[in-house]
Amino acid sequence: MSTPPTEAGQLVEELGRQARRLAAEVPGGLCRVSVRAGDATVELEWAASPDPRPAPEPEPEAGETDETGETVDAPLVGTFYHASEPGGPPFVRVGDVVAQDTVVGIVEAMKMMNKVLAGRAGTVTGVLVPDGDLVEYGQPLIALASGG
Repeated sequence: MSTPPTEAGQLVEELGRQARRLAAEVPGGLCRVSVRAGDATVELEWAASPDPRPAPEPEPEAGETDETGETVDAPLVGTFYHASEPGGPPFVRVGDVVAQDTVVGIVEAMKMMNKVLAGRAGTVTGVLVPDGDLVEYGQPLIALASGG
């Protein structure tokens, strides 16, 4: 006997909520999520040996040095976007001065758009992740120089 569509939809929503909660509780190591409605299956796969150390900071592009080492890091696992919509202007560019509450990008996780805030005042010295790339928790996204 199959599950009625309304129950299946509610089940998928609940499985999605639980998967997001689990993914948020284990930083960095989540590499695969599978959610099924029929006969209810949730599969979460973490890396074989999660590394508790932060990911090494990527080298800034030529001409975009970051002498202070300050970065804005990914708050969760997902897809990083530079703009609020495809083809739209980026939130920040190299040389922009940002405040603590400036939105510098968006990370999409499970169809939810999560704003990434600068977290400190400074000048953008590098955009370290290409638009549309998958990012891990704690991965540096934007390089900042102190002040502004």
